[in-house]
Amino acid sequence: MFSGPIEDRLAIRELHDSYCDAVLRTDPDDWGALWTEDAIWSLMGTEVVGRENIVNLWNGAMSQFDAVSFLGIPGSLEVTGDTATGRYQTHEILVEKGEPRIAGGRYDDEFVKIDGQWLYKKRIFNVVAQLGGQKL
Repeated sequence: MFSGPIEDRLAIRELHDSYCDAVLRTDPDDWGALWTEDAIWSLMGTEVVGRENIVNLWNGAMSQFDAVSFLGIPGSLEVTGDTATGRYQTHEILVEKGEPRIAGGRYDDEFVKIDGQWLYKKRIFNVVAQLGGQKL
């Protein structure tokens, strides 16, 4: 489930960790810098293309929440040259209008290495389980 050079796998793990940290800090610049210019983000069936559009959608979504805690655990990662695929499990605590919600999700990811830096090329996200809050 994990294959390819350890240096690349570590760099992709750090990409994920940077993603979680940027979500926690609600930092659109740091979060957006993790995507390719032509990236695709599929969020529960809604597909958005291009870094600028992805960040705009994320900003709108994040503005709904009073607080967000976001953690992730890699489930698989296969690196082949300058491309990679992986699966990533997420755990979120979201507070919206004072009401808490806990959500667990799954990302199916595609990565690309550009100028020595790993970036998200495509992320497909689906909620696996949810407790509290409105339906997503």
